[in-house]
Amino acid sequence: MSTHPLNVLELACDGVRGLTPYEPGKPIAELERELGIRDAIKLASNENPLGPSPRALEAVQACLAELARYPDGNGFALKRALAERHGVEAACITLGNGSNDVLDLVARTFLGPGRSAVFSRHAFAVYPIATQAVGATARVAQANRPDDSMPYGHDLGRLAAAVGEDTRVVFIANPNNPTGTWLRSGELEAFITALARDVIVVVDEAYFEYVDDPAYPDTTQWLDRFPNLVVTRTFSKAYGLAGLRVGYSVSSPAIADLLNRVRQPFNLNIPAQEAALAALGDEDHLSRSVALNRAGRSQWHLGLAALGLTALPSVGNFLCVGVNRPGTEVYRALLDRGVIVRPVGGYGLPEFLRVTVGTEAENARALGALGDALAEIASH
Repeated sequence: MSTHPLNVLELACDGVRGLTPYEPGKPIAELERELGIRDAIKLASNENPLGPSPRALEAVQACLAELARYPDGNGFALKRALAERHGVEAACITLGNGSNDVLDLVARTFLGPGRSAVFSRHAFAVYPIATQAVGATARVAQANRPDDSMPYGHDLGRLAAAVGEDTRVVFIANPNNPTGTWLRSGELEAFITALARDVIVVVDEAYFEYVDDPAYPDTTQWLDRFPNLVVTRTFSKAYGLAGLRVGYSVSSPAIADLLNRVRQPFNLNIPAQEAALAALGDEDHLSRSVALNRAGRSQWHLGLAALGLTALPSVGNFLCVGVNRPGTEVYRALLDRGVIVRPVGGYGLPEFLRVTVGTEAENARALGALGDALAEIASH
């Protein structure tokens, strides 16, 4: 037996060795334990402050006696409801353990060594992680200039220029996380039309339900024209089911069949399926969530203006706030005041913080804490 110490890192695949793990927002319990405080608020992970639909909670309670059984591995009832919602066949739906699970399925299905994926700088962190993990090459297109009408958002011209002969996937977040910026129908449609048909284009619409721009497209209605299109959605945001992890994609049946070949069996548990099905039927709760978010975004814009700050344009349930100094410094000062937000230096935006829109009371408290934090930092 060898006496040399085992270097596990050398055993890992090349792509995995260079990965940096995804960092989620700090949990409330962790902050309160670290600082010995109570009543902290979390505005870091773009969760719905109203929580789940009451119908979803009832559905979870009703299915608990079935937890000794495996869930429906095909998700028949949920897929049927989603297919009806989008006007497609059930064979077009792929269910995921959150929509990031579906993004990973796309990478494992269509990417690998010798292939590349294209996405924008400042786009969702899962795109480079999923790409690199399977040994593919990431081609990162420069984003819009800071003085653009959609600052730091997707520059479709540069995205198109980054596509090469080895490109098999283009990831587009619309709206984009963490910037909040978005693409309108005409420009996105023209981009996909010009794209080669052997390139899969993934339009990640995690924040679809919050968007109130009439020019914003529902790309699930484009499948007949674009057989290379995959649209991902989630129940983690507007539907308030982040803790249950429910996402899905809408695509051609041929693409869905390939994704389901690599999808893990039973990747969507029984409470998740039942809660999502119930949430789909509660339009009133969704409407209240969207209305609260719209009012909260306005509250934030007014509060930021009073502090002499601005945020990037956003149609999501979050704002990317420019703080004109290292964001991590302001982030730590807010933690001391029991407010958790998200620094986005890892996204190439070191002087910004991403702030989830909360309830009216949460927004007011966070804005007050932000003002105090900035004043304290300026006095040092």
